Amino acid sequence: MPMASVTLLWVGEVMSAVPLKNDKPVEAGVRTVTVLGATGSIGDSTMDLLRGAPGRYRVEALTANSNVEGLAKLAREFDARFVAVADTARFGELKDALAGSGIECGVGESAIIEAASRPTDWLMAAVSGAAGLKPALAAVDRGTTIALANKECLVCAGDFFMQRAAKAGACILPADSEHNALFQALSSGNRDELTRVIITASGGPFRTWAAADIENATLAQALKHPNWSMGRKITIDSASMMNKGLEVIEAACLFALEPEEIDVLVHPQSIIHGMVEFSDRSVVAQLGTPDMRTPIAHCLGWPERIAGPAVKLDLASIGQLTFEAPDFARFPALRLAYDALRTGNGATTVYNAANEIAVAAFIAEKIRFGAIARLVEATMNDWVRAGNLAPLSSADDAIAVDHNARNMAASLLPQIAAMAS
Repeated sequence: MPMASVTLLWVGEVMSAVPLKNDKPVEAGVRTVTVLGATGSIGDSTMDLLRGAPGRYRVEALTANSNVEGLAKLAREFDARFVAVADTARFGELKDALAGSGIECGVGESAIIEAASRPTDWLMAAVSGAAGLKPALAAVDRGTTIALANKECLVCAGDFFMQRAAKAGACILPADSEHNALFQALSSGNRDELTRVIITASGGPFRTWAAADIENATLAQALKHPNWSMGRKITIDSASMMNKGLEVIEAACLFALEPEEIDVLVHPQSIIHGMVEFSDRSVVAQLGTPDMRTPIAHCLGWPERIAGPAVKLDLASIGQLTFEAPDFARFPALRLAYDALRTGNGATTVYNAANEIAVAAFIAEKIRFGAIARLVEATMNDWVRAGNLAPLSSADDAIAVDHNARNMAASLLPQIAAMAS
């Protein structure tokens, strides 16, 4: 049986089994959608795709963290039935902005979860941070199709999350460009023919920098990504290659892979987004211009394909594609991801939580850029030495580990800030 027919079965007893294109055609009619994190960068791309397909989709619910103005504007434009803002202090503004529209609105975590729980055919999970876990699980529990752009669902609670999705009959579609590329390429073979997957990395703005220069890089320098337009946090993670480490962890959870089956390859042009190697040494790659609307469009239309607005790939004008091995010495964040994955039992949750504290400290100019990875490593080491490792069996377990690891990282911050590289 070709992997096109079984991908969603083996991809972790994973993505639960769902009908594929050749088994059940998409029914005609309007597909209902919800977008969690509608005003962020992934949300912007998703709404742009919805805007380009009038009549094909109906928006049920939209959420945002605190951007009331942007949320209300989208709610009116798409005639959403329900909107929610996470920031409890902004509820009055939201109600005023939607006065007379007939659109229901809510506030706080419970309202975000309500948005995720409302019946829809498709949901974009793009709430950043651990705050996105419970809403995504609410969508999982109703067995819908979820385009997953929230890394923390997998990094913080990957095994638990995917098992719960399989039990509920939910379909998890990877919306990150790299994992979506792997998802597409995996259809070319069977699970027992898989040798490895290859996640590509642009190398970020510091790809060619010396270690000493990376150590003292400024915020402005870290935010100058050569290829992608993303939010501030993910752009800084790309500069440290922490983002690629998170993607390694995600791939292991999504596709039921061992660390040894996942490689990273630096590819500065960001044209090849992911590759899969099979036992006959055939390598299948997915290519496209660096535009997040491409993987999101794949998820939005799946199992069909819809027209996307990304620029057509012109390889002749690009001229050449180049590749490099990742440098674990200059970018230790990537090595730490593999360490966390092998350690298991919440270590990946600690990796992510410590990084969020470190990035916030770097933005606040409390630590140097090079100290981001040092703080993550120190937190992981102390966590293991303290005997905190235990399997995660619930969202509350994952959130508790996340909370405690953040506190540990914050307590280590002065020590790491005072250290020389």
